[in-house]
Amino acid sequence: MTDRSELHDLTPVGFIGLGAMGAAIAARLAAHVPLLVTDLRAAAVAQLVACGGQAASQAEIAQSCRVVFTSLPRTENVRAVVLGDGGLADTMRAGGVVVDMTTGSPAHDRVFESELARRGIDFADAPVSGGPQAAAEGTLAILVGASDQTMNRIRPTLDLISSRVDHLGPVGSGHVVKLVNNLLSACNRLSTLEAMSIAVKSGVDLKACIDAINKSSGRSYITESTYPRFLLGEEPVEQNFTVGLMAKDITLALDLAADAGLVTRMGSVARELLSAGVEAFGEDADINRLMTFPA
Repeated sequence: MTDRSELHDLTPVGFIGLGAMGAAIAARLAAHVPLLVTDLRAAAVAQLVACGGQAASQAEIAQSCRVVFTSLPRTENVRAVVLGDGGLADTMRAGGVVVDMTTGSPAHDRVFESELARRGIDFADAPVSGGPQAAAEGTLAILVGASDQTMNRIRPTLDLISSRVDHLGPVGSGHVVKLVNNLLSACNRLSTLEAMSIAVKSGVDLKACIDAINKSSGRSYITESTYPRFLLGEEPVEQNFTVGLMAKDITLALDLAADAGLVTRMGSVARELLSAGVEAFGEDADINRLMTFPA
């Protein structure tokens, strides 16, 4: 890894959005490059300042940084930051690049690319998978959609975040793969919760069942990682990802399927179950509350 002191004279990198994932990614970047950060929550900014970042306004980031990352809850938040009044499209200098790490819509990516290109600014979608712990460890999967030229520009910075960076094709490709990944993850999670309920109600110890499944053909990331880390205690441990955001991701994935003329029976069931989870617990409930539904 490059030492931060070797890069003190470089143009700073900007980071907008310091939620659970954004904060973890930004903290990793702050250890290696000068980093300007902003968020609507002062406490989140203060936490990153303590990690070596520098607080700045969005306008200051746009004017000072050639590379600006966004990590926000939803596509509409990205649209406001990029294309809204005083957004990055209006305030960044020509020659800059915006890298969106939000899990969002490929169709909107192409709008962002087109509008930014008119101002001489490049765009890449680079959603991530793995959670805050993987971000801290440098093992996030970073799924990138970008032109070859833009990818070459941002690759050195992405490599500071993680050793697992995949360039999947033109703008929008990263979000396609992320949505497909999250659809699989949701289906795996929901079917595993159901299967484990059957085992426990039939008198089998949950940990013993998970240990056995992990030696068998039904194993998955949910059994190998999620259960041991979050779901084997008396109460579920929060995973810093909400039911509402997972429901949003599944809806975006099914929208892709509909655009392609595909029928998604499994995905539709997953969306129905997640909608029931949102109704039962609220959009902001941690995804692991689903372990208790239905009671």
